[in-house]
Amino acid sequence: MGKFLIRKTNTGVKFDLKAGNGEVIATSQVYKSESSCKKGIASVQKNAPVAAVENQTVEGWEKAKHPKFEVYVDKAGEFRFRLKATNGQVVATSEGYKKLASCMKWIESVKKNAVDAKIVVE
Repeated sequence: MGKFLIRKTNTGVKFDLKAGNGEVIATSQVYKSESSCKKGIASVQKNAPVAAVENQTVEGWEKAKHPKFEVYVDKAGEFRFRLKATNGQVVATSEGYKKLASCMKWIESVKKNAVDAKIVVE
């Protein structure tokens, strides 16, 4: 089972969603408070399981409605995803992956782990 790990940064509070094996599978922006960070977690839990996948790396990709995972290639040429909530706001992002298949695999992991992940404050 996954877990959301809330931790303080120099500029605020953020979360990492970790899979059962402890690997970080998604991370958040920096929030000003723990309560707003927890609202971000609630948004991930609500939106991730039902989000469509919009693969922007293929020619002629089709735009999906929110909530959605946007898959794209970053400046370093790696595949990444960002989860956008119903209102279009980014609520979680990934690290870079060398292969598209790896990126897609981690999206499925976020969908599965986010729902009942426990919340741990570091």
